[in-house]
Amino acid sequence: MLAAAPSAAVLGIDALDVLVEVHVANGLPQWTLVGLAATAVKESRDRVHAALANSGFTVPPRRVTVNLQPGDLPKTGTAFDLPIALALLAASGQVPAESLAGLCAVGELGLDGHLRAVRGVLAVARHVAATSGALLIVPPDNLAEALRVPGARAMAPRTLAALVTALRDGSAGSDPRPHADVGLPADMPDLGDVVGQDLAVRALEIAAAGAHNLLFVGPPGAGKTMLARRLPGILPPLGEQEALEVLAIHSVAGLLGPAPQARLSLDRPFRAPHHSISTAGLVGGGGWPRPGEVSLAHHGVLFLDELSLFPRHTLESLRQPLEDGHVVVSRAARTLRFPSRFMMIAASNPCPCGYAGCHDKPCRCSVADLERHRARLSGPLADRIDLHVHVQRVPPADLAQHSTAERSAEVRERVRAARARQQVRYAHTGVAPSAGTTGPVPTNAAAPSRLIAPAARLEPEARALMVRAADRLMLSARSYHRVLRVARTIADLDDSDVVSKQHLGEALRFRPADNAEEGTMASTTVA
Repeated sequence: MLAAAPSAAVLGIDALDVLVEVHVANGLPQWTLVGLAATAVKESRDRVHAALANSGFTVPPRRVTVNLQPGDLPKTGTAFDLPIALALLAASGQVPAESLAGLCAVGELGLDGHLRAVRGVLAVARHVAATSGALLIVPPDNLAEALRVPGARAMAPRTLAALVTALRDGSAGSDPRPHADVGLPADMPDLGDVVGQDLAVRALEIAAAGAHNLLFVGPPGAGKTMLARRLPGILPPLGEQEALEVLAIHSVAGLLGPAPQARLSLDRPFRAPHHSISTAGLVGGGGWPRPGEVSLAHHGVLFLDELSLFPRHTLESLRQPLEDGHVVVSRAARTLRFPSRFMMIAASNPCPCGYAGCHDKPCRCSVADLERHRARLSGPLADRIDLHVHVQRVPPADLAQHSTAERSAEVRERVRAARARQQVRYAHTGVAPSAGTTGPVPTNAAAPSRLIAPAARLEPEARALMVRAADRLMLSARSYHRVLRVARTIADLDDSDVVSKQHLGEALRFRPADNAEEGTMASTTVA
């Protein structure tokens, strides 16, 4: 007898329909599974057999053939346990075959018949809600993320036996949608704790307002890491669609945890990988590609502390995601795209000893040491960093004053207003979003170069200054447009429709001279 159970496979952060077909025929007991199944899928035979036996069902002593359609799509993971079990029960006459119509089942089976959580349920829920509208059968720990998708219907039985009972008596239906299931804002470090460092704090505000990349360079103890960790506190909260995209990526990566933790947090991601991270861990990859840190930081912040300690080839892998807003991971069987529209903030010492350019302590590094240190950050990658800030250590006398600085909440309101201006500006540009994202281009940093020049609206004096600065600093075309982006953001913070000479001068202050310090980890102040 032949029966089928609908399911889905996760590819990147998207999902595709998979039909699980099971044929039970006379012959010696044998299990055959076809359809480009990975090892984890092939091992479902033992899990399904034990789950059926321990749930009180009969395992037919016959020839069983399982086909995962389409046959040319690679399948991995344990999410096919549940649909295989349902199709096998229907093919052996223990469940009405018609009861499987209008369903989409994903889930791992324990040997006792309990349903266990799997990766990527939110991606499956988005796909099902947008296409068939089927009732999604998921493990209880995945219910919260499935019901986060507008229009999704999901049911989460605890055991296989409970699900079969509901299918037999026709009581299978969607569980109630959670009402107040938005994560509480995290208690973030506040800018009010910062003493001194006015230039660095200003750079943080500009970076947050336009989603610009930022590099802090300075001696040990200057406060680079402390400043970077206060950036999330001045960023506006995620929108609903942005939060769903972030949740989908974390679902595929298996980082959501049990149902009480799978909440729709509106806090922007802040990822801080260790400098020993591999290239695949940073940008994504593996035998079956999974999102890396750049994708987990989508719509948020990627913080690279001790930038000079990262392998150069690992840092070079950031060039494409910084430019394109997505990562393409190619394998022999398939090419996957992961969204990666993030802000990069980095911190580094200026030299191996850490005191080059320090006002209160001499540097002991040789010229060769300095060259090797500067070569860690290539010119093309440094060119993609909009703001370069040299941070000096705060004098003890200033630390002892305990002066009150501006709080993060006040800065966040200015950042929110500046981003609102950018959303209005780019709302009708018709620019296609990155892979896996929705909506128009939201920030100056993400806008294509063809939109920046008309959006900048330079005053005549500012235009003349831009020409002189580009000639003096030998700015590349990319650097030229990045200066315009930063100047446009500074004007947005001032609620100005045009970019003045003062706005452009401040933007140039954060740009190193390409001919003098190309590829170095120090900034050059432009008068």
